[in-house]
This record gives sequence, structure tokens and C-alpha cells, in this order.
Amino acid sequence: MDQDAADAALARVRATLDIEDFADRDLVIEAAPEIESLKVDIFQKLDKIVKPSGILASNTSSIPLIKMANATQRPGQVVGVHSFNPVPVMPLVEIVVSLVTSEETVTAVTDYAKNTLRKKTVRAGDRAGFIVNALLIPYLTSAVRMLESGYATAEDIDEAMKGGCGYPMGQLTLIDTVGLDITLAAAGFRRS
Repeated sequence: MDQDAADAALARVRATLDIEDFADRDLVIEAAPEIESLKVDIFQKLDKIVKPSGILASNTSSIPLIKMANATQRPGQVVGVHSFNPVPVMPLVEIVVSLVTSEETVTAVTDYAKNTLRKKTVRAGDRAGFIVNALLIPYLTSAVRMLESGYATAEDIDEAMKGGCGYPMGQLTLIDTVGLDITLAAAGFRRS
């Protein structure tokens, strides 16, 4: 992106601390901490504020989308837009679809992710971990168990996966990057 494009993009950014400022939005993406009660509360508030045609999306990495959808009067317009850390670098977004998400909503959000965010998308069902975390969390927790048991050092575990499998970072570095709180929350929802 050249400087003119960056300046133009930045000119369109508007910061706010007032949730009422979202009233006229076509799409609102929530990215609050992985606390179910907090997300449900946010969706209840957004549902009352955002115009009836607006889509409400969550960036949750582990909380069942249906819980947020059921907190609204527009469950068909609630969808997951799960991005990955670091967001500017990672090319993928999971479009998470609950049993009640409309195809019109899925199409609109998929188009937004591809055309505006310039991300690759995959469609995931509303189940524990969606696609990526359903596969990733057991992989990460196995590294933690290996470290806890003294089988290998953190450095050796990470280097083995980087050098042996060509991964850009090892499991333990990834856990540190994502955050222990988010990893634990995702692992907890996978168990329940």
C-alpha cells in the first residue's frame, strides 16, 4: 500500500467510545475478550442499537455462536468472523455459521472478508473450536503436556516442529503469541 492509499484508509477510520455510534452500520464485528457473558451482553446491546438490517459478527475463537445469536432478535444475521493472530499477517478468516445464520448473511460477510479485508475464507460450522481450533488445541496441549512431563525443553519442542514440519513457529511460541487466556478458553470450550 502506498502512502496515499494508507492516508485515505486512515481518513475513513473513526474511533468511538459510544456504542450508539454503531447504529447505522451494515456490519459490526465484536472482538471482546473470550468471556461468554460479556459477549452475550454486547450482542444484546448491539441488537437494540444497530439498524435492523445490520449484521452482527463475533471474532470469538471458542464460544458457541448460537449463544450470541440467541441473545438477539436477529439470529439469522449473526455470524462468526474468526481471524487469527497476528491479524495483519495471517491470511485466513473462518466464517462461522450457526444453525440459524442466513445464507444472505454468510454471503455478505464472506464477500466483506475477501474483498475488503483481502482474506481467504473457509466456512465452519458452529461447533467447539470451529475448524482451526478443533485441530489446533489438541496439538497445543500435547506440547504443554510434553513440557510439563520433562520429556523435552520448550526450545526443543518448538524447534522440532519448525525444523521437522516446516511450521513458522512452534506450539509453545504460538501459545505465547495467542495468549494463555485465549488458549485456555478455547481448550475449555473444546472439553465442554
